[in-house]
Amino acid sequence: MLFVRRLAFIVAIAALLSGAAFGVGWATRTSDDAQAGRTSEPGPVVADPSEGTGSETPDPTPDPTPEPTPEPPVTPEPEPEPELHPGPTLLGEGDEGPAVRELQARLRQIDWFQADVTAVYGDLTVEAVRGFQAKREIPVTGAVDQRTLNRLHGMTTEPTPAELANQLGSNIPGALDARCQSGRVLCIDKSSNTLRWVVDGQVLKTVDVRFGGPATPTREGVFSVHYKNRDHVSSLYDTSMPFAMFFSRGQAVHYSPDFASVGYAGASHGCVNVRDYDAVAWLYDQVAVGDKVVVYWS
Repeated sequence: MLFVRRLAFIVAIAALLSGAAFGVGWATRTSDDAQAGRTSEPGPVVADPSEGTGSETPDPTPDPTPEPTPEPPVTPEPEPEPELHPGPTLLGEGDEGPAVRELQARLRQIDWFQADVTAVYGDLTVEAVRGFQAKREIPVTGAVDQRTLNRLHGMTTEPTPAELANQLGSNIPGALDARCQSGRVLCIDKSSNTLRWVVDGQVLKTVDVRFGGPATPTREGVFSVHYKNRDHVSSLYDTSMPFAMFFSRGQAVHYSPDFASVGYAGASHGCVNVRDYDAVAWLYDQVAVGDKVVVYWS
């Protein structure tokens, strides 16, 4: 009997070891399983959150902090330039004398005064001084103060006696005809080969001129401008006659490139030729149809 019990024990131990060797396990039955007749099976293994998984999760990268926008530099407001005030008047409208004549001659040297010098500070001188002052940012008054005079002297030279006498060309004007003393007149002196533009007895411009040859002389007498043409071309001689101011049928005062080129070695076909282009262009803008023309010998 004892032998049988020992043998049963040995058999049970052997079976137990054999099941362990082949991975056979036994489920433990709970009281509920026992009542339901079920055998509990092992569930899924849940990892302990407190244990590491072998790979670390990287910390999130923080968002970059935006750079502050730099404030634009503050440009200081420019200080206003000091206001210029005119100085005491040295020469002004209504003045007369050598100082005015020199002033006009200097202004004429730099093309601000377009007329003959007269020694009288009139409207033309006021206009010339105003233009000169405005161009050089001097207070514009039309009167000459020390600042204006200093600037003018710095840009010009001492006028020559010929400049002060209006002898700008090679010809010296003769006596002014009495018929030229009133109104608006182109006063043309055949003795001195000069033309003067005279308004109410005041000579505003003097230019050298030449006349027609023996076969086609320039007529003498009192006429008036009856027609003007800035770009006239002679239909008779097929020649250019810029700034033509007709006063006696086909005879006119006009610019002559031939006169400018050869001087008195040539002659016109009866017209009054002018060789100074700028001067005759200025004259053309001053003279109106109906203005008087006097052609005479002084």
